[in-house]
Amino acid sequence: MPASQALLVLVVLMLLQLAISTTSTGTSTSASTATTHHDNVTKAKAKTKTTLYPDFQVLNVKQALTETKTRPMEPSQYQELFKINPNDSESGGKKTLKLVHRDKVSFSSKLHHNHSHVFHARMQRDVKRVSGLVHRLSSGSTTKYEVEDFGSDVVSGMNQGSGEYFVRIGIGSPPRSQYMVIDSGSDIVWVQCKPCTQCYHQTDPLFDPEDSASFMGVSCSSAVCDRVENAGCNSGRCRYQVSYGDGSYTKGTLALETLTFGRTVVRNVAIGCGHSNRGMFVGAAGLLGLGGGSMSFMGQLSGQTGNAFSYCLVSRGTNTNGFLEFGSDAMPVGAAWIPLVRNPRAPSFYYIRLSGLGVGGTKVPISEDAFQLNELGNGGVVMDTGTAVTRFPTVAYEAFRNAFIEQTQNLPRASAVSIFDTCFNLFGFLSVRVPTVSFYFSGGPILTLPANNFLIPVDDAGTFCFAFAPSPSGLSILGNIQQEGIQISVDEANEFVGFGPNIC
Repeated sequence: MPASQALLVLVVLMLLQLAISTTSTGTSTSASTATTHHDNVTKAKAKTKTTLYPDFQVLNVKQALTETKTRPMEPSQYQELFKINPNDSESGGKKTLKLVHRDKVSFSSKLHHNHSHVFHARMQRDVKRVSGLVHRLSSGSTTKYEVEDFGSDVVSGMNQGSGEYFVRIGIGSPPRSQYMVIDSGSDIVWVQCKPCTQCYHQTDPLFDPEDSASFMGVSCSSAVCDRVENAGCNSGRCRYQVSYGDGSYTKGTLALETLTFGRTVVRNVAIGCGHSNRGMFVGAAGLLGLGGGSMSFMGQLSGQTGNAFSYCLVSRGTNTNGFLEFGSDAMPVGAAWIPLVRNPRAPSFYYIRLSGLGVGGTKVPISEDAFQLNELGNGGVVMDTGTAVTRFPTVAYEAFRNAFIEQTQNLPRASAVSIFDTCFNLFGFLSVRVPTVSFYFSGGPILTLPANNFLIPVDDAGTFCFAFAPSPSGLSILGNIQQEGIQISVDEANEFVGFGPNIC
């Protein structure tokens, strides 16, 4: 072959190799599936890049076990944590609150003997929480799903599982600081009030309406009273009552009151002033409902917040804080955005479209129908801050679990613990290599979880479990263990939910 021809062939081969290398690099180095918030709002059909993730990651066993020994803070330390920093409580149109997990705070020393005790108590609450959600969303139910119904889930969940994350806000004028549970599945904002004929124990003094210059009772003829299902009337004042299957309840009067978030003052918020309340509510004074209904905090302040909020649930056992931010300015640039799905039967909840599950970089063969919300309002995937453990329909869960077991055969197994049927004995390990676990969302985005979000310690002796469970129905629930450490944003006005890009 003449030298000129040989040189030409060599150049062509080099160009081909360069093209292949560039394509491969461009795919493998795509670090995240992300489009800007504004791109998604204005271009709902914009294409999202598919991301390739590593097949395995490392679980730091020693660190996870060390965190199980972290002692919860005393209430005095918790109050110090929530002191207002004038530099970070508000930025532009964004209002920020600190957020911590209930296990980080010691309201009673009896509740924190050891990690195993805390874990089993949490699972017991979680089972009751999920049972309540499934009961209200069961296919055979003819219940009309209104604000009052889903408010009951949250309050019941405070002693059954939903009281997982706390914020501290001021109530009344002058503001009285109170611990409040947040719940993305509730539309009720309420607090225990004097005079109290029956109240559970809370850390702060009971709120006394007579000490607040801004407290104003709601009349029976008020439009606010009309928005509460089964509202009563006593001496011209609107009354509410919420009862629960486990015997717990809250009842009292509706009022308009001022709430203070850091340096931000919000007036005329409709709240329940509970004079008779029963249940074990772990020190909190009440609940801040962030659901999608008109009586939630978000629903009432849609004009001021742009119907948008963002939160990051702090990981268990760490010394860091999570956050809760209100306002359209809280919507991050660089998040992976997916459509928010509405269920007319359950307007309080935020549904998302999940198309599949992945283990070790491979999509598990599960029909997408297993995760779909049907036209009757059954099934679907709910994001819930009040549920701890993610649930999937049994068929989907078993295929998912089996794929994980197949790729962890090198790890020593342990007996089932509580609701977890797949556990491992990692005593003596410093770290282990585990397959990645991913959620595939409709439209392309893939969320790959940190190892700590799906393989969790259930005691301080080295037992770790696969932190998922089968759902007793066709409903899937994305729980807070799997949400931990990942910024999640809800843009209700534009009907999008975002994951990332920030962590906590």
